[in-house]
Amino acid sequence: MARKKFDNNTFSYNNTEKKNKNFMYQNLQRSKCYNSNFPNSNFDFVSFRGAHLKSCSFFECSFKGTEFVGTNLKDSSFRKAHFENAVFEGVKLDGVNFIDATFKNTIFVSSNVSDAENINIENPEIRVFDKMPELDMSNDLKDALDKAMKNEYIKRSRTLDTKDKTLNTISVMILLEQFEETALVSGLEIAANTIDKDFYALSYLIKLFKRLQKEEQI
Repeated sequence: MARKKFDNNTFSYNNTEKKNKNFMYQNLQRSKCYNSNFPNSNFDFVSFRGAHLKSCSFFECSFKGTEFVGTNLKDSSFRKAHFENAVFEGVKLDGVNFIDATFKNTIFVSSNVSDAENINIENPEIRVFDKMPELDMSNDLKDALDKAMKNEYIKRSRTLDTKDKTLNTISVMILLEQFEETALVSGLEIAANTIDKDFYALSYLIKLFKRLQKEEQI
């Protein structure tokens, strides 16, 4: 059975409960939800770019490789949720409750974590950046990133740049943590020449590069 497709038109709920749902890999950009509950649901590898998820409950939900970019999470609860390789970039965290949530390699950047409740920023599995970090990159990597950004689908995904049209160094940092620079350069060059469909999250590129690595193409 084909996986049901979701987009920002179908993922808009007010005063609704959706229990044990699978939203994995979905593009939920600019979705709008208010006072809705999603207990035990799967949001792995989802993009919540520009979404408004206010006063919602995500009890025991899974967020692996999930991207919250410019997301408004005001007064939402993530009690006992699990975050792994997740990124919060420019997120509104006023009154957000992370009580009993678990984290693994989770990044907060340009997000006021002090506005959230029950989150321990001393947790070694959480990294907090006030702004995009500066990276010392080789010319080969810079050239490969520039080439990749000329691909219309990569550019449209917004995974490698910010709203200010500058390089998203968090994304590059994540990629460098998973791949040797030479492999990453080769992977970006292949992606620039071959990607011909829309995608929405950095996890797509990571999955592509891992496949290329397994096939010994990079």
